[in-house]
Amino acid sequence: MSAVATWDDVERIATGLPSVAEGTTWGNRCWKVAGKTFVWVRPLGKKDRADLGDAAPDGEVMGIRVDGEGGKAELLAAEPEVCFTIPHFDGYAAVLVRLDDVEATLLAELVEDAWRVMAPARLRAG
Repeated sequence: MSAVATWDDVERIATGLPSVAEGTTWGNRCWKVAGKTFVWVRPLGKKDRADLGDAAPDGEVMGIRVDGEGGKAELLAAEPEVCFTIPHFDGYAAVLVRLDDVEATLLAELVEDAWRVMAPARLRAG
């Protein structure tokens, strides 16, 4: 994997997990397990950029599902340089990831954790 994470890296990790299919959501690439999106391309819109101000990243942004509001708060506290949120995601168990800033091991962990959140128990069991 290159120094900067790419969508090819995300695709490789996501499609290496059981029962994953690539699709689209809101016109953007996404990866689903059992029909449920767990990772997706999430461009920032005008309102998102206005809400974030100077903190808005210039690079690619990935959305990932997390384990509830508690998991969201933990991840945002643990990885503030990489993970962030926007008002649009208030009350939604997901965070955004600065793809240009995420390290390879963390990227794999985030994608795999998002898969576990959305995968049915029978797939998680192995």
